[in-house]
Order: sequence, then C-alpha cells, then structure tokens
Amino acid sequence: MARIHLHQHRKKRLEAGHPWIYQSEVAQIEGEVIPGEIVEVVNHKGHFLAKGYFNPASQILVRILSYDPEEKIDYTFFLRKIREASEFRTRFVDNPRACRVLYGEADFLPGLIVDRYEDVLVAQVLSLGMEMRLDWIRDALVEVYQPQGIYLRNDVPVREREGLEQGKGVLYGECPREVTIEENGLKYIVDIMEGQKTGFFYDQRENRAAIQPLMKGWGEKHGITLQQVESMPEQKLVPVDKRGKVIKNPFWDGAEVLECFTHTGSFTLNACKHGAKKVTALDISEHAIETAKRNITLNGYLHRVDFVVANAFDYLRQQVEAESSWDVVILDPPAFAKSRSAVKGAIRGYKDINLNGMKLVRPGGYLVTASCSYHMSPELFLETIQEAAMDAKKILRLIEWRGAGKDHPQISGADEGHYLKFAIFEVRNRR
Repeated sequence: MARIHLHQHRKKRLEAGHPWIYQSEVAQIEGEVIPGEIVEVVNHKGHFLAKGYFNPASQILVRILSYDPEEKIDYTFFLRKIREASEFRTRFVDNPRACRVLYGEADFLPGLIVDRYEDVLVAQVLSLGMEMRLDWIRDALVEVYQPQGIYLRNDVPVREREGLEQGKGVLYGECPREVTIEENGLKYIVDIMEGQKTGFFYDQRENRAAIQPLMKGWGEKHGITLQQVESMPEQKLVPVDKRGKVIKNPFWDGAEVLECFTHTGSFTLNACKHGAKKVTALDISEHAIETAKRNITLNGYLHRVDFVVANAFDYLRQQVEAESSWDVVILDPPAFAKSRSAVKGAIRGYKDINLNGMKLVRPGGYLVTASCSYHMSPELFLETIQEAAMDAKKILRLIEWRGAGKDHPQISGADEGHYLKFAIFEVRNRR
C-alpha cells in the first residue's frame, strides 16, 4: 500500500478529526499510487495516522475512511458503516423512512450521500473512491434497506473536480419518478429524477417544526377579541372583530405569514399545520410554485395559501413601498455564496432580503431567516442581519438558533459540514 507523508509543520487538521488531506499538506508520496485506491497517511516521522482513498486529480488528495491500520476496506466495511448510519437515524429521527440516511464525511463515508424516500433510495456519488466501490455500496444498501429501487443523482458539477462525468439513472430495482413521503406529520410529493439535489431538502426538518409557537396568538393584534354575544347564548365566548361582527374563520387567532423562496412549500405547510390564518408563498420558479401548490393541496390547506411567482428581492422592496405587513416573514433562500470569492456579493444579498423582510414584520412579530452558504460563517451571518436591523431601525431578539437536522450530524474538526444557519428573531421598532 502506498504511503502519503505529511509535512511536519502543517496544521494538525487530521488529528482534530478532519477527514480530508489536501495536496498542500503532503511532503512525499511513497510507492506507486493508483487513483481511487487506498493509501496510508503517516506523519513526518512515518507514524500511521489514517487510511483513505487517493485521487491526484482533486485538490482533496485523500479522503479518510479509517483510523485503524488493521481495518480492511471491503464489502464488509461498507455494510457495517451503512448499518451504523441506519441505526443512528432509527434512534434520533422521528421518521427514518424519510430522511438523509448517509451524510458523507459525517457518517465516515466521504463523498457518498443517500436520501431515503420510503422504499426508494436516491444516492449521489461525489468522489472517485466511492465511484470505484459502487457495487459494494449498492449491495450494502440493498441488504440494509431492502429498497424497491436506488436512483443515482450524479448530475452535480462537483463530480467533475474528481474527474468524473455527470449523469443520473437507475442503479437498482424500479424507481418511480415521484414518491410521497411524510415529514412532521405532513405529506410531500418528491420528484426524485428532476427535483433539486436528490429531490427534497431534509436538513430543515426540525427548523420547519420550530415555527409552531409563532403561528397562534395573533387575534387580539388583528383586532379580534373573545366576547359573549346575545344572539349566540349557547356559546360562552366567541371571536368578535372591532365592528362587533362574529368571526367564523376557525383560524382567527392564527398568524398572517409571508414565506419567500418557498420551493416545495415546506415552511408554508408547517405554518398551516400549526394554525396560520393566511400564508403568502413566493418563489421565482413557476415549477416550484406548482410543486408547492400540489403539496399544499395534498394536505388540505389550499384555501389558506396565496401563491406568488416573483423575484423575492423585487417583491420585498415593492411590499415595503406599499406599506404591507405580516406577523411572520420567512426567508429560506438558496446558497448565495458557493465559493469564497462570492461572499461579498452574498453579504449584500442577505442584508437586502433581511432588511426588507424585517421591515415587513409587524411590531412584535417574527423574522425567520436562514443561510445554507458554508462560506457565510455563523458570525458573519449574524453580523449581516444586525447591520440590516440597524438600517431598518429595528431591535431584534434572538429566539432560536439552529443548524441542520439530526440526520445531518456534524463531525468535530470539519467546519465544512456546518453549513446551515437558521434563526428566529422577534422584531421590534427602535423608535
């Protein structure tokens, strides 16, 4: 087995748990190395540190699989890792039939992503080392999950950095284009073949549920109070508006909500489930809005949702000019910074939507905001929101601060996995 010798004065990233070895960390390569094959990694004194697979075509020269010099990287290895990942989800995830079942490096299988949609698995193979062992991976997934089918979504540009082609197709069994799943007690139609990523974003599961406390308790602020009405003596108290009219809407105490970047309608669905009176769901993509509409119809909430196809930046500015307002504004945009060089532009983008978003929140209401850009650090994200609050003359009170869900565990020493930031702020006027 070839050996990779690391520089003496490198940062001790590997010892801290980071599963990648960059080319710049390597002092010497000993022996013949075949791309994709297993190599040993040793320190400058030749002491064993780890073993993993090698790819000279990538800036990540080695991806670590094991810290045990005696451990064999064979079918049994993959079966054990996949079974351990399954047991982890069974313990921590409410519905392990609809979650991310393999999260690459954090499940000690770097370069391999697998999401479960009931009886169908959707996989992304992102590295040469995993591509070369795809037969073992397929057979282990079949043994552990006994799926109806496994679909490959390898249509991602990151594969090209590993010298791999993009593509997609059936790896095993039969795969329907659409699968219906359940998350947080809500149903979603997932398009595994054409949907974004593998078809659905599981990482916000717990965050979507976290909006529950925001959805009720708004009746009084809307001018509705509980009163005794002579014409309805059989009922002790009924909701009545300022004009004395009895309100028959069962969601009279619910929030009025704006969700931007709705995509599949996931936050809108959770808002409706927990009692929102009315939700405006916005996305720039007509296809996304149609998907959201199907999901919301499937759950019986269509009468409480308005749909808007528009650019969120433009729409937020227009609504500020129109002096519109909502009790809760939700911002869950796609990644604005996909590289370090894009951070400055991302800061402007996050500041813009959060500034206008919080301007649209009624005093005492809530801003729900997220960033899935790894290069936008938690500190920078919070700093950007605070600058927006200053410009908007708002005072924010942080209620929730979260990352990705339990099916996306974070491995210590590897900040790259800590990409998702999610916050709920109470918004007050500074006047």
